Amino acid sequence: MTLAEQLRGALAGLDGDIHDDDRPSDHDTLRDAAVLIAVTNRREPGVILTQRPQWLRSHAGQVAFPGGKIEPHDVDLVAAALREAQEEIGLNPRDVDVAGVGDPYHSGSGYRITPVVVVIPPDLAFDPDPNEVEAWFEVPFDHLFDPGNYSFHQAHWQGRLRSYYDMMWNERRIWGVTAGIIVNLAQRLPKGWRA
Repeated sequence: MTLAEQLRGALAGLDGDIHDDDRPSDHDTLRDAAVLIAVTNRREPGVILTQRPQWLRSHAGQVAFPGGKIEPHDVDLVAAALREAQEEIGLNPRDVDVAGVGDPYHSGSGYRITPVVVVIPPDLAFDPDPNEVEAWFEVPFDHLFDPGNYSFHQAHWQGRLRSYYDMMWNERRIWGVTAGIIVNLAQRLPKGWRA
């Protein structure tokens, strides 16, 4: 069974429940967005993540999946995630085998973010857009989706007590919405499932 088939089977068990972060939002006014969880097809699969430039207005310097809001010309969420990944890191949609989608994640910034899980060949030569991506890197799948590798935190921000997840990969901090999407998917995959 291929890695894409394994992931399709694991994602088929999701029931579509939405897991939000702790900031209130009006579900009717959320804007749709999609991110691409690109899993490398190797003996020990990895996941591609990006580091946003430090000078950006929002989420400066944060680790993120390639992705963004849905545009009117996007056929669906999958098309949006593929378009964003091509724009941000130069991932050609022809190199992608779509495995499925995870549960939407509601961000406190007003987005309903759907993770699109795909399998890609290992060692692709990416061409990141410097306006959107400072760097890209690969994290082993088993590290990223192991609950033992993330921790739960709370902090005051903009007058509210906020809750968030946090994990490290080498010197890179993965937290906020990106960590929330990872934790949601890790909690929803069948118990003991590994890529």
